[in-house]
Amino acid sequence: MAEQRSELEERILSKDQHTKEIDLVNRDPKHINEDVVKVDFEDVIAEPVGTYSFDGVWKASYTTFTVSKYWCYRLLSAVLGIPLAVVWGFLFALISFCHIWAVVPCIKSYLIEIQCVSRIYSLCIHTFCDPFFEALSKICSNIRVALRKEI
Repeated sequence: MAEQRSELEERILSKDQHTKEIDLVNRDPKHINEDVVKVDFEDVIAEPVGTYSFDGVWKASYTTFTVSKYWCYRLLSAVLGIPLAVVWGFLFALISFCHIWAVVPCIKSYLIEIQCVSRIYSLCIHTFCDPFFEALSKICSNIRVALRKEI
């Protein structure tokens, strides 16, 4: 049992966490951009009945739209993909750093400090309010309500 555990730990440690296998076929496995960027020719350009252009123009415009969208995206991602990946990596590293080293310790510190205040507040409530409300409840406990129907 101990040998299996150490062997498993070795396999985990030997694998580099930063270079995992990526799926080149399904590039959006969590469907982040499912309904955002699905823009086809029919979503942008449409001719109503009675105002059709020539069939050749329609086919050529469809092909031009589709190919230009495809290649513009590829060129933009080739030129800007890596620099933007660096920017986004830096931004999320900064957010993680702030969360780990500033936000969580501040919240924990606040919770520790507020616990002391909470005990003092609870003591004051029990000392001053409980007797008042107990007396008020004893006064109101003798009130009787009777409902009568008048015709």
